[in-house]
Amino acid sequence: MPVNPLFPITYDSNLSCLPAYLLIPSFQVTIASAWFTMPLSKLFREKGRERVGVPSSSEQAPDRAATVPTVPRLRGDGTSPNPTTGNRTTGRTTLAVIAAEAGVSLPTVSKVVNGRRDVAADTRARVERLLDEYQYTRVGTGRQRRSGLIDLVFSGLDSPWAVEILRGVEEWGASHETGVAVSAVRHGNARPASWTSALASHDTDGVIVVISEVTEDQLRQLRSGGIPLVVVDPANPPPPDLASVGATNWAGGLAATEHLLGLGHRRIAAIGGPEDYLCNRARIDGYRSALERAGVAFDRALVRHGDFQHEGGFRAGWELLDLAPRPTAIFACNDQQALGVYEAARQRGLRIPQDLSVVGFDDLPVARWVSPPLTTVRQPLAEMGRAAAQMLGELIENRPLSSRRVELSTELITRESTGPAR
Repeated sequence: MPVNPLFPITYDSNLSCLPAYLLIPSFQVTIASAWFTMPLSKLFREKGRERVGVPSSSEQAPDRAATVPTVPRLRGDGTSPNPTTGNRTTGRTTLAVIAAEAGVSLPTVSKVVNGRRDVAADTRARVERLLDEYQYTRVGTGRQRRSGLIDLVFSGLDSPWAVEILRGVEEWGASHETGVAVSAVRHGNARPASWTSALASHDTDGVIVVISEVTEDQLRQLRSGGIPLVVVDPANPPPPDLASVGATNWAGGLAATEHLLGLGHRRIAAIGGPEDYLCNRARIDGYRSALERAGVAFDRALVRHGDFQHEGGFRAGWELLDLAPRPTAIFACNDQQALGVYEAARQRGLRIPQDLSVVGFDDLPVARWVSPPLTTVRQPLAEMGRAAAQMLGELIENRPLSSRRVELSTELITRESTGPAR
């Protein structure tokens, strides 16, 4: 498949705490609702950076090497600059525009603007020339200067769930001429606050953190640098003064279980995610409440906890189907684990929904394409991304938030993976 030159992804080796640093000039691209299937290890190298093109959903890119596109610039009055005069005066030029034109990462441009020494001389000269041509005004220091960049930090990038959140943030960025830098927190030997140090070093306007635990030290470091922060689906309960976006997880767990109870199921199992995740606890609590309301005793032997991945769902599903009597229905607390249950049932010769009903949570795009199509609780992931970005934009502009906590409604989507109990 040819490479799409409109979607460059750049790895910045200077950010050693992040395994991948993806710079997305938001106003140049549109994220397709698709899975990222190419591992980062397969990206090819070019002058110390790694790039990969993601196929566009709307058009086929020409079969040629990926290049960083030149974005049309407009004057303050909305007219294009005269290419023969070289006049690049713009109404509003961001560092993301300079980075795209120079063919470097936005953090590199930020280093030049901030007078950092760790930039190659030829790269510095090229960036300085473009800053002069676009008449970029370098005023103030620290948070007083806008970089035109926000950071989106995930605990992992190996999930279609992350792609949906990214799509919502990118759509907001596209309408606000703001670049989105996507990164994943490295666990293991990395210092707990190392990713916050990396963010502070490249002059970001603000940060959105997705389903990661933000410690007091990390929060203190971001606040000391004046960096606005919004958390999406936080793993731990956020402080009252921290802006956060989530979904009605308890109501979703309740709706999923009530649907199965309405079909006559009484031996209903549940597969949660990591036990300490706030969203997992809320979904399992909703499941338990539905059982108690229906007069069905809660049985801890019917509850397993996975890792929100296919493998975790498969392992937990296999264990549950080993029970005697086995459950007639399983509520998986996310779609990926539900698909793991599909495989466990297939390997045991069980049919869905004739022998086993399955309900997921998220309503990822794949949910309606599997066989049978998955009944699931829709979590408005893209809308959550847009809401988080909107809140961050208000914080960046020093505007008061109407609420520090936003919860978007979930909805049960009934398809063909559930049926009457037998």
